[in-house]
Amino acid sequence: MRKAYDAKGAVTSGPYSHAVEAGGTVYLSGQTPINPATGEMIKGDIGEQTRQCFRNLFAVLDAAELNPDHVVKVNVYLTDMKNFSAMNEVYETQFAKPFPARTTVAVLELPLGAEVEIEMIAKRP
Repeated sequence: MRKAYDAKGAVTSGPYSHAVEAGGTVYLSGQTPINPATGEMIKGDIGEQTRQCFRNLFAVLDAAELNPDHVVKVNVYLTDMKNFSAMNEVYETQFAKPFPARTTVAVLELPLGAEVEIEMIAKRP
């Protein structure tokens, strides 16, 4: 049976849960750089967009009573690999070593015109 988590104030753009837990593993849906206070997508600087993705994801982790140390896998989707370095600069400040496993891929486009989307998998201790 799935247990769902939703972060207060976080926005969804479709029929899905912010996170679902199964067997002590928590699967976080991808988050785009939507500011939950305004419901607007942050545009411009990919670093700030990446920070907003993590703020949204960490709010979901908090709703599941977890923190970044529980994250074991991250998937990053970029619409332009020219943004890889700028995203990476922000990414490395979000976790302590050893970093979670990660995949970064370029995609043609993302929902709502986002330039970055990040999803995570976390494991309960």
